[in-house]
Amino acid sequence: LYYKPPGEVPTRRDPEGRPTVFDRLPAPRGGRWIVVGRLDVNTAGLLLFTTDGAIAHGLMHPSRQIEREYLVRVRGRPSAAALRRLREGIMLEDGPAAFDRIVEQPQAAALQRGAHNGAYRVVLHEGRNREVRRLWEAAGHEVSRLLRVRYGPIALPSDLRPGGWRYL
Repeated sequence: LYYKPPGEVPTRRDPEGRPTVFDRLPAPRGGRWIVVGRLDVNTAGLLLFTTDGAIAHGLMHPSRQIEREYLVRVRGRPSAAALRRLREGIMLEDGPAAFDRIVEQPQAAALQRGAHNGAYRVVLHEGRNREVRRLWEAAGHEVSRLLRVRYGPIALPSDLRPGGWRYL
């Protein structure tokens, strides 16, 4: 389990020379690390790693319907209609998408919420490229901060700091 900070890329080597999520991980006990799911360079939070390709495939395959949970800060205050659209579904360029759950977070300290921003806990069960950001943008709100806090039954430990890792 790794707490990815913003600015790191989930690749082994980056042609732009940016730090990668593999830079801070310990050497695997056998084989090589496989990242389960991805987070874009600007997204922080929980990443899982395994050396077992079958486990990685099973955790990522859409047929498994594994939930991913995020804390998100958006610019502006979404209307009730915008939140309803996000729950009911929005057509994105790669097909329909929706959040399974959206809960407003009045005290999301991890997101440093401002008076003109909205903070939410959202859950979805697939991991398409930049899906959380694209859903909010389609509803008219730019994501200013995004943190994955759960992948399936595994939650980001509250005592783990960005760049930290632990074995499961």
